[in-house]
Amino acid sequence: MSELPVDLLYTKDHEWVRIHADGTATVGITDYAQESLGDITFVEFPEVGASFEIGDTFGVVESVKAASDLYMPLGGEIVEINEEVDAAPELVNQEAFTQGWLLKLRLSDDSQVADLMTPEAYSELM
Repeated sequence: MSELPVDLLYTKDHEWVRIHADGTATVGITDYAQESLGDITFVEFPEVGASFEIGDTFGVVESVKAASDLYMPLGGEIVEINEEVDAAPELVNQEAFTQGWLLKLRLSDDSQVADLMTPEAYSELM
């Protein structure tokens, strides 16, 4: 497994989160998740403007091997989806931590961030 970016937080469901100063967060899946899935062929995104709670299913990643639900790491409202990944899902395989991000959300409760895993804790989970 490649080195984990230290500026991200993680979930046990293999999503990563980048918290921004403006109260938004970017969400994607980890290298481990995309490697486990294999070649990603489709990502089902939520609607912009939809609201979710922690743990809600917000979409599906389909690959040549399997389909896997995506779980919301934090509560909030979807403010953007990654149109590039919608058009070219293989970006998730190629750049899971950068161009392969999935969505951005406006956080409903900043205190939820404390429940996410540090890179060290996520590495131990692996």
